[in-house]
Amino acid sequence: RYGRVRLWGSLGFLVTVFVAGAWFEHQGMHSFPTWAVGSLLVLNVSVWWLPNHKEAVHHEAQRPPVWPVLKQRKVQLFFASVFFHVLSHIGIYVFFSLYLDELGYSKTMIGVLWAVSVAAEIVWFFTQSRWLPKFSLSGWLLLCAATMVLRMGLTTWAAEWLLALLLAQLLHALTFATQHSVCIALLSEYFPGRLRGRGQALYASIGYGVPGVLGALGGGALSDAWGLRAVYALSIGIAALACGCAYQAWRTNRSALRV
Repeated sequence: RYGRVRLWGSLGFLVTVFVAGAWFEHQGMHSFPTWAVGSLLVLNVSVWWLPNHKEAVHHEAQRPPVWPVLKQRKVQLFFASVFFHVLSHIGIYVFFSLYLDELGYSKTMIGVLWAVSVAAEIVWFFTQSRWLPKFSLSGWLLLCAATMVLRMGLTTWAAEWLLALLLAQLLHALTFATQHSVCIALLSEYFPGRLRGRGQALYASIGYGVPGVLGALGGGALSDAWGLRAVYALSIGIAALACGCAYQAWRTNRSALRV
């Protein structure tokens, strides 16, 4: 049921980019700070409405060590794949709108292209319980990484063609939504019980925190030197690294099943 909860974040994002794209097209970007502050205020109000549930304290239970889990090769390969996958994705998260604007797309069309990708992830989150059993979790991780290579290739070399760009945005269902759901499921498998919180903290930092900082800073420097297309060209190679790590993780899990 995780997807049914997560899709609400996607719906909020979809409404925001579609409405904001049309607004900025007609009113200009000078109102962007007002949009950002207003969104954060609404977020804070909604958080205050959440019920104040607290996790039960287990005084008698010992905290299980996390290092034995982190020493497992399949866990190391998992985090390596996540790191490179998200690092490749930073080109979409940070620079995509600027890239499309540079190519001559209107702000309304930029909003539409974002909406296409988010609509694709909403469909996945709503129906994921039907598709996830088709492959192993490590198999899905490999498929998502391979799809990321294709998506970055289309975004780099075919972005002038709207149909190619629409296809690349539809692949967001795999490169983000599927990959994220699979990662959450694998974290529950690798970090069971009271280890789950530490596993999710590592996922947030290794998978999103560090790649986010490196991708934004490195991508900014790269785009200044060689243009925004160079950011996506490099992302193809980074996605290939994620694919290699995911493949090794898939082989490791298959070997473990044979034993």
